[in-house]
Amino acid sequence: MIDSISKTRRYCNSLTQYSRYKTREVFVGDIPLGGNNPIRIQSMTTTDTMDTKATVEQTIRMVESGCDYVRITAPSKLEAQNLQEIKNELRKRGYNVPLIADIHFTPNAAELAARIVEKVRVNPGNYIDRKKFQTLEYTDAEYNSEIEKIRERFSPLVKICKEYGTAMRIGTNHGSLSDRIMSRYGDTPLGMVESALEFLRICEDLDYHSIVLSMKASNTQVMVEAYRLLIQKMEEEGMNYPLHLGVTEAGGGEDGRIKSAVGIGTLLEDGIGDTVRVSLTEDPEFEAPVAIQLVNRYKGRENHQPIRPIDEIPYDPFNYYRRSTIEATDIGGHNVPRVVADFSKIEIQNYSGLASIGYFYDAVSDKWNMSDGAADILYLGKNLLPFNPPNGLKIIYDYDFWVNNEDKMNSYPLYTSENYLSSSKHSHVLNFISINIKDLNGEFLIRLKDDKTIVLVLETDNLHGMAEQRRAFIELIKENIQNPVIIKKSYNNLSIDELRLYSATDFGALLIDGFGDGVWIDVDKITDNSSLKSSNTLVKNLVKDRETKEKFFNRILFGILQAARTRISKTEYIACPSCGRTLFDLQETTENIRKRTEHLKGVKIAVMGCIVNGPGEMADADYGYVGSGVGKITLYRGKEIVRRNVPTAEAVDSLIDLIKEDDNWIESK
Repeated sequence: MIDSISKTRRYCNSLTQYSRYKTREVFVGDIPLGGNNPIRIQSMTTTDTMDTKATVEQTIRMVESGCDYVRITAPSKLEAQNLQEIKNELRKRGYNVPLIADIHFTPNAAELAARIVEKVRVNPGNYIDRKKFQTLEYTDAEYNSEIEKIRERFSPLVKICKEYGTAMRIGTNHGSLSDRIMSRYGDTPLGMVESALEFLRICEDLDYHSIVLSMKASNTQVMVEAYRLLIQKMEEEGMNYPLHLGVTEAGGGEDGRIKSAVGIGTLLEDGIGDTVRVSLTEDPEFEAPVAIQLVNRYKGRENHQPIRPIDEIPYDPFNYYRRSTIEATDIGGHNVPRVVADFSKIEIQNYSGLASIGYFYDAVSDKWNMSDGAADILYLGKNLLPFNPPNGLKIIYDYDFWVNNEDKMNSYPLYTSENYLSSSKHSHVLNFISINIKDLNGEFLIRLKDDKTIVLVLETDNLHGMAEQRRAFIELIKENIQNPVIIKKSYNNLSIDELRLYSATDFGALLIDGFGDGVWIDVDKITDNSSLKSSNTLVKNLVKDRETKEKFFNRILFGILQAARTRISKTEYIACPSCGRTLFDLQETTENIRKRTEHLKGVKIAVMGCIVNGPGEMADADYGYVGSGVGKITLYRGKEIVRRNVPTAEAVDSLIDLIKEDDNWIESK
């Protein structure tokens, strides 16, 4: 059942049969990763590395929450030296967790740490190279000369790691590619991959192979493309090093979980990944349970229903392009993906019944107001809407019900493939047809090519559902069928946390490959537990109140579209998880900024604890808020510094003033 895909587009074992991508085994202390080992979980401390007691106690909390490895920042030799004290105290308390030193800018700290801890992480973008946002021109000879300088300065660390049995992660960050890499490859996944491969080739020349690689980015499309391209490039050079997965600067709360699942889950679906870190702007012990939920979903996944293999990928998995579709009444074409609200189990009795999906009726003006997160399509099944819908909200009824209520304004039928083919009654404007992959054959395919009013609703009951739906999209491309497709997923008996993560993975993985003109979620039952502190009231309401469920589902779908970069409906926050380098209370500050700016649709704000990845990741943001010293903040417009050393007490107000100066501010309603 393995696909026979050419090497130029292969990045996993199979797009249709789940299996783990086999990498070489690497030992981190006594806990190996890669090979046949389970996917490992890790996180990073947020304490001051010089505070031994606090770091040890936080590390213990992280281990007890599920971490296999714990990473600790070592920005200078002092912190690197103190790793020995931290390690000694942990061992004294009976904790043998492997420790990882996180290194940026300081080779001497890395060389010291490599003699103490079980693994060091270096960032090739700033370990030797520097980033000043300068465009440099190199001849091939000059470029090769720069690589020789890297070899000279990097080799001592490699030799120490080899001598002491220390593992290494070469961890590329999209936000900290060096000026040299940027000048040759641009701000691209290829640049990320080449940045790591330059260091990796040096390791191989020195016969050192205890290496893990990562390709982290805040942009989920870039992150996924970079990991896929890395695998393809490694296979070209006969390498198979294990991969550490993560979405950097994902943020916190629901948005951070959804964004992490879109990126990490997309790769896990294809069997890619040997360690996982979910980076949340929260205490690190809250990260491991999220990662564990993502990883545990794939236990037993290989036992799914068979999916027909493919011979070739008819799209580019290394570059984002949206599948070309016709436009069917504002669905497909160049329109953003649409969101469907499923009210088939709810009886709407008055205007307020649509408030949960973003529509608010004003009786005085007899007009509807809608939020930026208002659903586009309302599926009612056999429940008749007792009033005319708001302009722009499309209503779907089951076909047999619609036939007897054709006079309802702006409503359309939902068929099965069988009753569409057998019926002579169709809408002249828009027809929705619920299908699964088995329907894509014979007469139905012929009818699809001839009917421009059809929007497909693609469903699956396969355990490996994303792969089966992706296979259906591939079939449509090969048959040159360009009807829009709404992706529908049904879930039952999940916790709130599982629903967030699983739906973000299932929809996000397809959206990142350019598939899907709409999203539709159907949930039968939710269990009442959640890791989010703010969810207690929500959980109680979700269990008993169907309308609250629909509001929650609607918000999740808009969050997934935003995380996949396919539809922007709210302010986006690029917020790093705190660590020992952070120079202010990151969680409190991020929440303060969110409260005052969350009404600014489409504005991207980066909140960074320090300078390490800040300017680079903020190249993808409109505004940046970066710790630059104790009690001091530097504000950015894009990657341009506009205000330095702003006192922390004044910095949020100054950020808002900057947004106002650019005429990007609106008053909240």
